[in-house]
Amino acid sequence: MADEEDVQNPTALTEEQAGQMLAEMNEVIRAGEEMRLLRAEMIKVLVGLGWTQEKIARLTDMSQPAVSKQVAKYRSADPLPPMRLSLDQYDTPWLEGRLWGLAEEISENFHDTARCTRHVNAIARGRKRFTPRHVDELRRLLEEDLLLHRADMPGSYRDAYDEISRALDVPSQAPATPTAPASVRRALAHRLQRDRLKAAE
Repeated sequence: MADEEDVQNPTALTEEQAGQMLAEMNEVIRAGEEMRLLRAEMIKVLVGLGWTQEKIARLTDMSQPAVSKQVAKYRSADPLPPMRLSLDQYDTPWLEGRLWGLAEEISENFHDTARCTRHVNAIARGRKRFTPRHVDELRRLLEEDLLLHRADMPGSYRDAYDEISRALDVPSQAPATPTAPASVRRALAHRLQRDRLKAAE
């Protein structure tokens, strides 16, 4: 009887509709929590690089007391090994970050037709994570975009994709010595890759 009333009443909210709405809200909330954790890890890296509290507070848009609290916590912990900020690193999170940066660059420059745009947006909203399946899906979409926009695309895009793809297909045999959590390395590689592509244009 209740089901019949839901069908007959166009203003009723179905369980499926409510579930979808709440699932979307949960994704945004989860993405926000993940970003807060990532910001905390980035502060730890910046502390290790010797950045001042004032500079960190300004760049993170945090209050000075909040930054001071985190800086004190990180300075009392074991310091991270110094980080190399060059693209020629071959651990999986670093390569995933580079792939993400390339995809975001293509999405911005070919927004109306780029096949990877929906995937890039899903990453930004926390709907997709860097699982092997999602990374493979992003690679497939990028390959389509590189073919579709070949005539209008800088050669640096194809060169970057080929290098990243080869490294993902044949993982480095060198022992990994992570200098930061995977999420931080991914974010740094993403930024460096985008900056490199912009500089090459």
